[in-house]
Amino acid sequence: MTLAPSSLVPGPIAPVEPTHDCPRCPRLVAARDALRLDNPTWWNAPVPAFGDPQAWLAIVGLAPGLHGANRTGRPFTGDHSGALLFATLGRFGLCTGTYANRANDDVVLTGAMILNAVKCLPPANKPTPEEIRTCRPFLDGEVAALPNVRVVVALGQIAHQSAVKVMGGRLPKATFAHLAEHRMPDGRILIDSYHPSRYNQNTGRLTEAMFDAVFARAVALDQMS
Repeated sequence: MTLAPSSLVPGPIAPVEPTHDCPRCPRLVAARDALRLDNPTWWNAPVPAFGDPQAWLAIVGLAPGLHGANRTGRPFTGDHSGALLFATLGRFGLCTGTYANRANDDVVLTGAMILNAVKCLPPANKPTPEEIRTCRPFLDGEVAALPNVRVVVALGQIAHQSAVKVMGGRLPKATFAHLAEHRMPDGRILIDSYHPSRYNQNTGRLTEAMFDAVFARAVALDQMS
């Protein structure tokens, strides 16, 4: 069984998470129902936030991957992107334990919380603009439930766009680029990063050093606050 433990949902975040059978996006619901038939031991539901409810850093991803969070129930767990993310968090003191590609390993985040712009698996990893808009209130609620967050890292352009809107910014004034920084109207700082997907890593679009630079800057900003 790979179902995620309920402890993945921190107390202050749980009330703003979507329900296990969230009905808001018909296309995503249909995909979820099909996967529940084909893979009944998988999570196959909106994926909750994971991390420290007292976090100073929020990390916003795109959406669950088919064999990653959609299967395991924990963000960035079960596919290629998680190995780089959790290793990087460990190097910066934001993660303890040994990442074992499953939700019931002993990984604990300290000072960080992982969120997603879209909570359910989108076919071909491509949510529609309507699905992104429909899911944004959940991200909005999560960010609002993290009063200690001072820095937000957006992994990819869709995560960037959702984060900007949640924090009251304007996209024409906040252009996505790797390592770009944006001070948001709510006072928080948004840092952009390329997504740590297998494709981006294999093509060299995102290297370990580039990813380290993002979190080094996040830590430096926090220390200056």
